[in-house]
Amino acid sequence: MTQGPLTTEAGAPVADNQNSETAGVGGPVLVQDQLLLEKLAHFNRERIPERVVHARGAGAYGTFTVTADVTKYTRAKFLSEVGKQTETFLRFSTVAGNLGAADAVRDPRGFAVKFYTEEGNYDLVGNNTPVFFIRDAIKFPDFIHTQKRDPYTGSQEADNVFDFWGLSPESTHQVTWLFGDRGIPASYRHMDGFGSHTYQWNNEAGEAFWVKYHFKTDQGIKNLTAEEAEILAGKDPDSHQRDLREAIERGDFPSWTVYVQVMPAAEAATYRFNPFDLTKVWPHADYPLIEFGKLELNRNPENIFAEVEQSVFSPAHFVPGIGPSPDKMLQGRLFAYGDAHRYRVGINADHLPVNRPHATEARTHSRDGYLYDGRHKGTKNYEPNSFGGPFQTDRPLWQPVPVTGVTGETVTPVHAEDNDFVQAGNLYRLMSEDEKERLVHNLANAISGVTRDDIADRAISNFRQADEDFGKRLEAAVQALRG
Repeated sequence: MTQGPLTTEAGAPVADNQNSETAGVGGPVLVQDQLLLEKLAHFNRERIPERVVHARGAGAYGTFTVTADVTKYTRAKFLSEVGKQTETFLRFSTVAGNLGAADAVRDPRGFAVKFYTEEGNYDLVGNNTPVFFIRDAIKFPDFIHTQKRDPYTGSQEADNVFDFWGLSPESTHQVTWLFGDRGIPASYRHMDGFGSHTYQWNNEAGEAFWVKYHFKTDQGIKNLTAEEAEILAGKDPDSHQRDLREAIERGDFPSWTVYVQVMPAAEAATYRFNPFDLTKVWPHADYPLIEFGKLELNRNPENIFAEVEQSVFSPAHFVPGIGPSPDKMLQGRLFAYGDAHRYRVGINADHLPVNRPHATEARTHSRDGYLYDGRHKGTKNYEPNSFGGPFQTDRPLWQPVPVTGVTGETVTPVHAEDNDFVQAGNLYRLMSEDEKERLVHNLANAISGVTRDDIADRAISNFRQADEDFGKRLEAAVQALRG
């Protein structure tokens, strides 16, 4: 902002910003004091509704650099040649906490990346975990209701959390991950990120591939124990946000090496488990990691509200060469994210500086609405038109997917080795003895807060089905805590 006299929102100079206008010395305040009314009215409206999920977040700008040729898999221009760079904005967040919650808590972390490409913005909206609690978006409101404050008590309730998880066995894998060592990252810089969902890449020849994204931190993995996190959350609720900002300020730019797993589209139907199931990972032995990029964060936002709170991400923001998959959770998010932003920030949220395309121009026929800035001037607002307006390309961003069968509410397709507990058991058995002890300790502390024995027993039963030793140790630990 330039130097000069203080002004009203309309640009008129302010004579006195210390004293409101009154009827005589000590008299009542006058309604004609428009500076006072403008300031109070603006102050009352300084906050927009916080995100229902991922409300607590931090962000930074950066650069994505292509490090390997992936053009045989995708025609996306920002991935078209080694060395090519694209501006990015990355927002980290917790999931369940509100806007004022502490950073150092046991919760998945959002890992949302906006690529400002020359073909439009590409949003990759993931987490710091490769899997999730549920596989169908119709259960997402129910799941989040269990993580937020109970409508009667006003607090998060262990009964709600473990009742839902116990009745939703597909959550066992993610819960095992969440209560393990990586459940509380030491900072945003010291954790991995994942696209989590399966997406489609397609190349110039029209060949389609299913892919999963991995962002491996170059700072190394660092985590907090439950006891360390409890102390840090009390001492410095802003610990993760502060760490990220200060690292960039001192030039210690955090970075991630970016990988992709690639599955030829034809292999999906006969793969041993459903490759679009968000509760499962693809074993690297089947589909190894392929390095293709480097992501570096190197610039802090100037204003948290304008650039972090008002930033919007949607997994429906694709570019040519990248598209969705039949993942039922992803399909629901294609609608839900954009709808949330249109409600929360406004119908023109994509026009804000942090959200609009930086390497190209958005050309649409949408007009008006809250905060519309008149950018289209006198151009026509319909298509087709004969006045030189924007036109369709006749080339879809992604390849079509064949479908068969009748419509209706359907369960996820079952493949030969689909099972809600196998990967949770595999994860447990990969852990060292110390890691297993901490996992059982963390879960037992949480389950011991459940008030009903049937809810606790059902939750423990899921982990027993994942691994007999896991369940036996957890049951003993819970019994010891519950007396």
